[in-house]
Amino acid sequence: MKKNLNMVILDDYQKYFHQMKNDKRLPENINLTIFENHFNNSKDLVYHLKKYNIIVGIRERTRFPEKVINKLPNLNLLITTGLKNASFDLDASTKNNIVVSGTPGSGEGPVDLTWGLIISLVRKIHIEDKFVREGKWGHFIGPSLSGKTLGILGLGHIGKLVSKVGLAFGMNVISWSENLDQISAKKYGVTYVHKETLFSKSDILSIHTKLSDRTTGLVGEKEISFMKPTSYLINTSRGPIIKEQALIEALNSNKIAGAGLDTFDVEPLYPSHPLLHTPNTLLTPHIGYVTKEAYKAYYEGILENVISFLNNNPTRVLNPEVLSKLYG
Repeated sequence: MKKNLNMVILDDYQKYFHQMKNDKRLPENINLTIFENHFNNSKDLVYHLKKYNIIVGIRERTRFPEKVINKLPNLNLLITTGLKNASFDLDASTKNNIVVSGTPGSGEGPVDLTWGLIISLVRKIHIEDKFVREGKWGHFIGPSLSGKTLGILGLGHIGKLVSKVGLAFGMNVISWSENLDQISAKKYGVTYVHKETLFSKSDILSIHTKLSDRTTGLVGEKEISFMKPTSYLINTSRGPIIKEQALIEALNSNKIAGAGLDTFDVEPLYPSHPLLHTPNTLLTPHIGYVTKEAYKAYYEGILENVISFLNNNPTRVLNPEVLSKLYG
């Protein structure tokens, strides 16, 4: 008789993964629990997760640093949706003989949301909607995107797609990152510029670089000071790339025109967070990757990972060093 295993899926805000409880493909010896609400501190997290053998984290909503992993004695398989997760400590997992695996499916959702934030922010669509419902008609005169300069911080996969849309709008697209050069940028119709120029010339500056030690705090008081008072800052990448307090101060003093943010230093935002009361902001709850297509791929990937792990053949392993420890 197979040993019963306890499995949990965390942070299922949209209640999407509840259907897995009735999925006949889920092995019968799996006892599945789903938490919809976020655990705000590591003490609560450890308390609620101690009994679980399989834990699924939705992207980077819940962090698994070494201090948490070391206190989960029953954990054998840690799954992240997507194939990268900077909030999972892979080295600590390997030391504790925990397999960490990922799933397919993040896709181009952040591109859609980036442009949703840009257009709504510069044309005040979200505010005009509110006014119309209050019986007020026509308040703002917004700028046209054609002829404006779009700055891309990080011309990777998502950055390239965002720039492509900008070019279709008739925008001048410029970009900077440490590894970018003029030849590479030109292939995509983009002009390479120096970092200071990116901030000083952009009418809309959109962040699409990965979070790392090198990019944490990359956009701070100095960089924001280069921006025009009519410019907008967009972040659908990762919150800590921006020094949050510097941005809040710039918005409160009207040093820039506004910010569209999908990611934050700490998520979810707590009720008294200053950004919730900062003017000229458009905030979304880290939904750049939240599309039906991505979630379907996550769902299927989770099932595949669980089944393959139980068959002693784990798939999409993010810490392959652990395999020799477990399977020889």
